[in-house]
Amino acid sequence: MTRETAIPPQTIKYVAKPLVFASALIPLAWVAWTAISSGLGPAGPLGANPIEYINRFLGDWAIRFLLLALAVTPVRGITGWTPLMRFRRMIGLFAFFYACMHVSSYIVLDQFFDWTEIWKDIVKRNYITVGMVNFVLLASLAATSTKGMIKRLGAKRWTKLHKLIYVAGIAACLHFYMMRKGVQLEPIIYAGICAVLLGYRMAAAWRKKARGPQPAQ
Repeated sequence: MTRETAIPPQTIKYVAKPLVFASALIPLAWVAWTAISSGLGPAGPLGANPIEYINRFLGDWAIRFLLLALAVTPVRGITGWTPLMRFRRMIGLFAFFYACMHVSSYIVLDQFFDWTEIWKDIVKRNYITVGMVNFVLLASLAATSTKGMIKRLGAKRWTKLHKLIYVAGIAACLHFYMMRKGVQLEPIIYAGICAVLLGYRMAAAWRKKARGPQPAQ
């Protein structure tokens, strides 16, 4: 029995995927429940600046899910467990979902829909500029993630477009590093993980190119 057939497709569809979906919502449920039950006062569990805490918390989970999406292919390549690929789109969409929550918290809770100030921030603050550009990248990937869009774009064009996830991963790490204002360990760890995941892909591509076209069987 191969690893691909070790788990029945029905189990993945009706058990594993709902579990992954529900698990991915736990961070949002926790921060929402904490904010509602404890309030947004400075003495609450969200710290002296709860709005900033919520914004950063949601941004942290956006980058975590983005790195998880980037990790699916390397883990599949190392372990040979192909059913893992069935979760890649869901994980990538959750990265966009948490990015939406991150941006929404900034617009609603931090700026109170003050579009003039928001635009000034985007223009003047480099880390916000990078973050917004990355949000647009993630939005384009999410919008074209359906099977219908694959058919409309064609497999080759769709594959080229979705390589933008590599750019999105780098931009997310850069945004995180710039936001922290100074050399801090956590952004460096995230950047290191991203570098390893992208390095694996580069090494795999070089090996494939070195082998050349395979003869027909």
